[in-house]
Amino acid sequence: MLFDKYSYDVEVYDPSLKNYVNLKPVSYPNSFGRKSQSQSHKANLNIIERLENSLMRGGTGGKIGGRVIRTKGRLQGKKLKVMKAIMEAFEIISKQTGKNPIQVYVEALENSSPIEDTTRVRYGGIISNVAVDVSASRRLDIALRNIGMGTVTSAFHSKRTLAQSLANELILASNNDINSYAIKRKNETERMARSAK
Repeated sequence: MLFDKYSYDVEVYDPSLKNYVNLKPVSYPNSFGRKSQSQSHKANLNIIERLENSLMRGGTGGKIGGRVIRTKGRLQGKKLKVMKAIMEAFEIISKQTGKNPIQVYVEALENSSPIEDTTRVRYGGIISNVAVDVSASRRLDIALRNIGMGTVTSAFHSKRTLAQSLANELILASNNDINSYAIKRKNETERMARSAK
């Protein structure tokens, strides 16, 4: 049971992500980076711990939504602080939706992982964008990054706490709502890929 409350009995509907969404039952996921040097360590990392790692980030440094998000590394390295925020967020999710928060989180990952992306290809002196399929591992990485970024940006200079922002982002993304930052980014990426075909 995660946090001694939530069951890991969760369904992953996306067949390509099934191998990369690690739902190994751990009550307080923290590997202390033991296997970080081994190949494909991310696939063996618990999916809740990967969310913790994506939230332990500094600001963007660039503009997002017309403002520069600089948190001065307020969450960098503070895994316990982030874990407490996730515990609170999961409580909010279970109260609001009545579902298992791990299931809501997995659905949010499935909905916000892009299938197509663009890459730059150079032929002679001409550089052009070409649409490419995205591997399952990278799809999950992008989804986690966007959920983490959406959470940090909505909590920045706001009355919302990090936990409230995370709960809101996960609920919106699991419902495929266009107001979710991660869903917006996914749609934008896929639209650019379609236009580059």
